[in-house]
Formats: sequence, structure tokens, C-alpha cells
Amino acid sequence: MSLTTDFIAELIRAANEADRLTPFEIKRLLNRSVATIREMREQTGIPGSSRARDVVIDLQVAAAKADTLPEDEIRDNLLDAADIIRTLKIILDGKPD
Repeated sequence: MSLTTDFIAELIRAANEADRLTPFEIKRLLNRSVATIREMREQTGIPGSSRARDVVIDLQVAAAKADTLPEDEIRDNLLDAADIIRTLKIILDGKPD
């Protein structure tokens, strides 16, 4: 498995155990997701958006509020991050060298 695939699996596992995560663990996962998404977007040539509906902005806000987020929002944000990273991985894997 690649590091990206491992991280996607880690995000999904964490989402399934959202009730057991500490705010520190939530922040760490969401901030790693933001960094990964930005890096992968750069590699694919897909620009980010400065608009309010960019998933990276949503993840950053969630990371900042990690200690007050309800369990369902934690789960949803982790699954959103995993989905975006998986999609970007598919794009990168299909991209000619």
C-alpha cells in the first residue's frame, strides 16, 4: 500500500471511531488532510479555491473547532477528507508521467 492509501484508511478508521478521538488527534488528522490535499492539488494542477465552499477551508475551520465539534461533524469531515484525497489519488494515478 502507498502512504496515501494508508492515510485514507487511517481517516476512515478514525471516522468510525470518532467518539474515541481526542481534540488533538482530530486536529492532527484534519491538518494532515489539508496539507495532503494542497500538495496533491499542486501535483495534479487543480487549483484550490479561495471561495467559502472549498473543502480545505471547511477542514481548517473544523480543525480549529475540534474541541467543540459534535461527533457526527467530526465523522463527516474525516470522511470528506478521505474522499477528496482518494479522488485526487485516482487522478494522479491516471496521469501520464
